[in-house]
Amino acid sequence: MLKVIILGGGNVAFHLTNKLLQTGNIQVVQIYNRSLESINCFSSKTKITNNINNLLDADIYIISISDDFIESISENIPFKNKLVVHTSGSVSIKEISNRNRKGVFYPLQTFSKERKVDFSNIPLCIEAENNEDLNTLKKLAIEVNNNCFEVNSNQRKNLHIAAVFVNNFVNHLYHIGHSLCEENNVSFDVLKPLILETASKINTLKPNEAQTGPARRNDKNTIEKHVTLLPENLQEIYTLLTKSIQDTYGKKL
Repeated sequence: MLKVIILGGGNVAFHLTNKLLQTGNIQVVQIYNRSLESINCFSSKTKITNNINNLLDADIYIISISDDFIESISENIPFKNKLVVHTSGSVSIKEISNRNRKGVFYPLQTFSKERKVDFSNIPLCIEAENNEDLNTLKKLAIEVNNNCFEVNSNQRKNLHIAAVFVNNFVNHLYHIGHSLCEENNVSFDVLKPLILETASKINTLKPNEAQTGPARRNDKNTIEKHVTLLPENLQEIYTLLTKSIQDTYGKKL
């Protein structure tokens, strides 16, 4: 049985801890976080601490905190030659302290504490410096969902950028659409079937094959009308995205 310690109390740490506590071959022996308030919900299921010097012995130490603090936390783990991994999409494996063996266990998904997460389809991107540690991370992944991919730090960095485009930026565009609906007393629910169909298309089509809309068909009259209806800050976003689509398909505004 793999013994695991989670360091962190944020969204990813919360959901990953919940999942690992449900597995049969993983023992979450302890959770660390500077604020006990964020991890008190697990106090009846495992040991918790806000003192990093009180960390127990384990096979894997999973750092799941803000990217800026991964290096410093790894430096303060009071052990040597242990397998220490982080869950970040954008931080290199090299950021982990040389005091211990290094790895990455990155679940590529958006996490919110308020929303239950189904781990069955979440890709798990793993990286390690040697085959033995890589196999250990594969064992961990199998217990989560066995949807595991070996991804090096450079690949993961670019994968994370791609994820920002398809998740964070797209969600912000949903926010803009929602605001436009509210301002004009139209229910955002009217747009939800369109959102779901657009997302569903990429199961059978490449994104460039699924593209539709006024920019794709070079409908200049519609584009001009849209721009004049928008406030200045949204005009800039609309025009930039329109130009990107036009450039992709070799058309000019």
